[in-house]
Order: sequence, then structure tokens, then C-alpha cells
Amino acid sequence: MDARLPALAEQLLLIERELRLLGWWSVQAPSAAALASQEPFCVDTLSFAEWLQWIFLPRMKILIEQQADLPQASGIREMAEVTYREQPVQTRQLLEALGKFDRLINGKA
Repeated sequence: MDARLPALAEQLLLIERELRLLGWWSVQAPSAAALASQEPFCVDTLSFAEWLQWIFLPRMKILIEQQADLPQASGIREMAEVTYREQPVQTRQLLEALGKFDRLINGKA
């Protein structure tokens, strides 16, 4: 078992928590067409928060639960910094959680 799995699972919970605290967690799933976008981060069909909730978090949870191969690298925080550049104070905790996730994946935690 990859020794990072417990810490990564914790980070996913923290990311979800921050999305909820920010009021960006939705009970209504996007349409199947929106979720099937072929664009990176589904930029043409989803907000970044929606992508985190409906694509990123579920996929990572599955990898962790199945103890499958993890990505070799992650730069999710960088994308979030660009997306939320006008909201640096409001999104500080979310950015920190995403940054820690990146460091764990990149082996720099």
C-alpha cells in the first residue's frame, strides 16, 4: 500500500470541507453532457468548483479506495490560483488544501 493514501484521503476531505464552507458544494449534479466534456478541467461546461466536486474528488477517492496507481504529478493548486485570483482571501484555505494534495502526489509533503 502506498504510504501516502491516508494523508491523501484526509486532503480530499479537507477540500470537500472547504467547498462546503465556501457555499460551492452542490446537491444537484451537472448534466451528463457537462460531465462528459473532453476539455481539461471541463472548462467549457463546469466551474472549477464543480469540476473539483464532480470529477476530481470522486476519481481520486476511487483511486485511493482501490489502492490503484496514483497520478505521477499534480498541479491542481496552480489552476485554482488562476481561477480564484480575484478571491485570494476567501479561497486561502481551499488553496492550502489543494497545495498539500499536490505536494503529497509530487512526493514533496
